[in-house]
Amino acid sequence: MARQLRHHYAGGWYHITSRGMGRRAIFRDDRDREHFVELLSMMAGRYGVILHAYVLMDNHYHLLIETPEANASRALQWLNLSHSMWFKTRHSHAGPVFQARFKSIPVEGEGSWALACGVCIHLNPVRVKAPGQGKEDIKRERAGFLPEEPPKEQVRARLARLRGYRWSSYRAYAGYASPPEWLTCATLWGRCCPPGKNPKTEYRRCLEDYLRRGVEEGAFVRITAAVAIGGTAFVEGLRKRVPKRARGETNARAWRRILPFGEIVRAVESVKGLEWSGFADRRGDWGRDMALHFGRMRCGLTLKELGEQAGGLGVPAVAKAAERMAVRLKTDRALQRSAARVLRILETKKV
Repeated sequence: MARQLRHHYAGGWYHITSRGMGRRAIFRDDRDREHFVELLSMMAGRYGVILHAYVLMDNHYHLLIETPEANASRALQWLNLSHSMWFKTRHSHAGPVFQARFKSIPVEGEGSWALACGVCIHLNPVRVKAPGQGKEDIKRERAGFLPEEPPKEQVRARLARLRGYRWSSYRAYAGYASPPEWLTCATLWGRCCPPGKNPKTEYRRCLEDYLRRGVEEGAFVRITAAVAIGGTAFVEGLRKRVPKRARGETNARAWRRILPFGEIVRAVESVKGLEWSGFADRRGDWGRDMALHFGRMRCGLTLKELGEQAGGLGVPAVAKAAERMAVRLKTDRALQRSAARVLRILETKKV
């Protein structure tokens, strides 16, 4: 069976997710959840894992961890196996509890990336249609559409839901509960709290600001090709570690698909027969739109970063250009042929 490519190293930060087999529940009641929280405390002590954030949902969980030693796999295997044994015994459950192995995404520990990941983990309980953070809204945000500010009553409803949700580290971060010894809040508090301010108040303000205004370019989390959370240099550094002949690893090709924007520009220049400077400023030019379209898909950049590398374009301009090309590629045969040529050039690039 193909396995996810791992990047586990001493001092690494990771966003961990694990789902129930067939998306079935891994927590049937509060006693299951209480036991899992006990396991988290044991994992922190047994393996020296630093737990920065967590949330338990009915059929999956999210963790943000830091590993002073390169032992994330051992720690998470123990966690899932221990919960599986408990769950099977308590509920007379036959068959696997978890779907395959846990998913582990490296996170850039410096700057705002880890904070953004922690905030997104804490927001999971309100990512449902009722509070207005549904999947379609999130897809639109990731596609580059700037979110509208939600009504105040929606924000209040989301905050009330988060305040009352017991199975998350948010209550400890926001000051609604005392942090247990095995939960480390100080690091992320320090990322959002200016000197002299109350960290719990500032974290509440940070999360409330996110709920009110949605994703801000360059400030909150983006997941690059589902393999890393971080800035361009961090992602590129991890990409270079992928062996050229990584066998049996499901996301090795995804890592190799992360390309510098300059390579995409050169591929488009080759197909178009014109240098970038000759069409970079032409709004609606198919070459510019195609470069931005593939840049959005293949470079692992935010819209803001992509616009900067394209010569100083704004976020709305980049988003509209990429969307325009995606629409045209559905029906324009000539553009489809040009896009295929660009992709062939990109696929010949060495990792």
